[in-house]
Amino acid sequence: MTTPTPRTVLRGARWPGDVALRDGLIVAVGGPGEPLPAEPGDVVLDCAGDLLTAGLVNTHHHLYQWLTRGWAVDETLFGWLRTLYPVWARLTPEDVEAAAAVGLAELALSGCTTAADHHYLVPGGDDSVFDALAAAARRIGVRLHLARGSMDLGESRGGLPPDAVVEDLDDILASTEAVHARLHDGERIVVTVAPCSPFSVSRELMVESAALARRLGLRLHTHLAETLDEERDSLARFGRRPLEVLDELGWIAPDVWVAHGIHFSDGEVLRLGSTRTGVAHCPSSNGRLGAGIARVRDLRDAGVPVGLGVDGVASNENGRLLPELRQALLLARLRATDPTALGAADALDLATRGGAACLGRDDLGELRVGLRADVVVWPGDDLHDVLDPLAGLVLGPERTARHVLVGGEPIVRDGALVGADLEALRADLTRRARRLQPA
Repeated sequence: MTTPTPRTVLRGARWPGDVALRDGLIVAVGGPGEPLPAEPGDVVLDCAGDLLTAGLVNTHHHLYQWLTRGWAVDETLFGWLRTLYPVWARLTPEDVEAAAAVGLAELALSGCTTAADHHYLVPGGDDSVFDALAAAARRIGVRLHLARGSMDLGESRGGLPPDAVVEDLDDILASTEAVHARLHDGERIVVTVAPCSPFSVSRELMVESAALARRLGLRLHTHLAETLDEERDSLARFGRRPLEVLDELGWIAPDVWVAHGIHFSDGEVLRLGSTRTGVAHCPSSNGRLGAGIARVRDLRDAGVPVGLGVDGVASNENGRLLPELRQALLLARLRATDPTALGAADALDLATRGGAACLGRDDLGELRVGLRADVVVWPGDDLHDVLDPLAGLVLGPERTARHVLVGGEPIVRDGALVGADLEALRADLTRRARRLQPA
């Protein structure tokens, strides 16, 4: 008779209680003051006084941008992009892997177990950059939703990016299919199809990308309604608002999530809700670029799946996901001038269940029996005197996770990475970033 695998029991947490894991899944969940009964062979992880959450889900990132923190700090999105496109054109796949390793490490230390990276710069058409991103994810241990981004509308054809950083439509489609064939496993590395934005891609690329994604059973992602400049550009070129354009192209649908989603009308909010089109809310980046505040409360009330995103660290500078919960809560209350607009539990929901819904994952995002054992243990040493421990986690000082488990395996233990030396990763990245800076 086969001996069952021993459980790993996270025991003694102040909130929400004990959690037991086996074979990569959650197999039991207790409650406050209701410890799980012990079983023979249990491996116990002492979480006395700590807080447990499901692994956080980052729904929108540009990992390569860690190489260009602190550039164009007082620009709007379009000015910022015009400054950085020529710099990003100089990146090698090795540069991108170094940036991704640091970016994913910082995410892991802030409780992120699943990250969506939207990589749309492929200079020279060298799509080995996606292998580099996947290698970084395997090294750190974070699940990666790898969005094969693309741009085919250069300046000479009325787009924003320089011609040197765009690709040919047929090459993009062939590469996307090849990246899917060699990297997609549906669990640890999930490929998605992601033309960059309405001002950097052609209508043909949007249509063909959607057809390709639906043939392969993949999700779709793009930027949408991030700035008023984008809205003005869309009205000038198409005579319609950005969401209307995407809707005509079949992109407002339940297999799509969009990044930012700030400037939506009431009718557009309802349209997103009726189609279950997801929105990745990136509060810090939106504030840094002065883009605006997303209608998170309205979107959620309309039934829109809303998750959180760090966005590129060139427009965030922090790179960790936990601070985005606090930012999302504060900005929602500021926008509504209402302290009930978003609560601590709502903010955590954005970062877990909401993010999983955006990515089309029904196997993670909650501490629930049968879901994947992606769990974060947060140090509660400074929260013993806090009445509401979840409010202390969301609104209190930024903290590093004590332990992070993905599929039941630790990727962070006692506040340190298990699979990599963060200081060595940072040193390598610093050397590479300095090469890009003006002399």
